[in-house]
Amino acid sequence: MHTVELLDDALGLAGQLGYRTRQVWLDGRGGGGCEIKGQKWIFLDLSLSADEQLDQTLDALRTDPAVAAATMSEELRQLLVMRKSA
Repeated sequence: MHTVELLDDALGLAGQLGYRTRQVWLDGRGGGGCEIKGQKWIFLDLSLSADEQLDQTLDALRTDPAVAAATMSEELRQLLVMRKSA
């Protein structure tokens, strides 16, 4: 699967888990997951490549215990585990 498709799948999973996503230009200085007033957010830095945005999304999802029981493609599941252990 192409990186952009994986990013789309990861963002879809994030949405299923209650995350809101905001795409903003952060000039490589930030981004990732956080919680604001009880709402889970993922901020994607538009100055980064699709691969780096995917990493930001995966990093945020790895901190959420609900990911273990979530429905997702096998490729996305492997990527979550593979990059976590790398």
